[in-house]
Amino acid sequence: MKRMNLARLKGCMQRAQRGEELVIGFLGGSITQGSLASEHENCYAYRVFQWWQENFPAAESAYVNGGIGGTDSLFGVSRAVTDVLMYQPDVVIVDFSVNDKENEFYQETYEGVIRKILTWKSKPAVILLNNVFYDTGENAQEYHNAIGDWYHVPHVSVKDTLYQKMKSGMYTREELTSDGLHPNDKGHKLVAAEIISFLDQVKEHKSEWEAEVPLPLPMTANAYENAKRLTIREISPKLSGFQTDTAEKTGHLDFFKNGWIGKRAGDKILFEIEASCIAIQYRKTIKKPALRAKLVLDGESEKARILDGNFEEDWGDCLYLEPILHHGEHKKHIVEIEIIDDGLEKSSQFYLLSLIIA
Repeated sequence: MKRMNLARLKGCMQRAQRGEELVIGFLGGSITQGSLASEHENCYAYRVFQWWQENFPAAESAYVNGGIGGTDSLFGVSRAVTDVLMYQPDVVIVDFSVNDKENEFYQETYEGVIRKILTWKSKPAVILLNNVFYDTGENAQEYHNAIGDWYHVPHVSVKDTLYQKMKSGMYTREELTSDGLHPNDKGHKLVAAEIISFLDQVKEHKSEWEAEVPLPLPMTANAYENAKRLTIREISPKLSGFQTDTAEKTGHLDFFKNGWIGKRAGDKILFEIEASCIAIQYRKTIKKPALRAKLVLDGESEKARILDGNFEEDWGDCLYLEPILHHGEHKKHIVEIEIIDDGLEKSSQFYLLSLIIA
């Protein structure tokens, strides 16, 4: 493993020791959001924030949680600014290890997240977190931590620590999580303890710290570092039956707002966008049956995709994100979406949240 460069993190601790203000940020999915913690203060993110408060009482510390359940690093890079970076964080802990798949596509989108944060004007220290599926031990840390090593960014692996303790018999699965993924209060506390153990080591290290190294060239093709998310605030498509959602959005967890709604067969919406990478974000709902839609890119109807609004899991509605163009030709593309006639008398509407382009 490449040597970690901890100059930024140690610098944050030195500023905190002097009583300066710090913003501690978190970007990730449902575990970061605090899912299955009995109250938010029991989730791992808030417990780590409390470590900063307790260890540097003279500093004025602020907490920013940019966790959104069921979301991957492709969505993460498109919302990093609005959900975390605009608050000018000094530290950002990033975790998409259970929502990203183990492949090169998500390694590239994840690199986009890390470069976006590292190059932000507040120069935050970055820590990678690798949560895990407790039933299988699966996560994307092999791909994610390769990015971390490339940038000399530290990573804390739940798979390599808490999960191994569970496998050895120190804990049962039921002690840590009820569903095999989201920690309960004890699980969140133990996840936080692994991060805190690392922070304690950095805090107590007395040797001279190396200077910050220049940002290396990207490890991947890195098409997603400057990805943009397009909602009704950023783009005005041609509507033929689809309607804009006029309800006000109240915060980053008020998911299904600022989008477009299809209510009946034949409703259409058309986008003209210039990009080489495109993804469609829409709602999959547990309120079945739900409408489906057909997507045609650049008039190629023989390659049409079906966007199915029915969600096969039961934990709640999903912010589903589907890539439809990856490393394509950079030009103006036409995206047409039409509600399919499935002969349903009553169904949940089709909700299109956004396009993500790069």
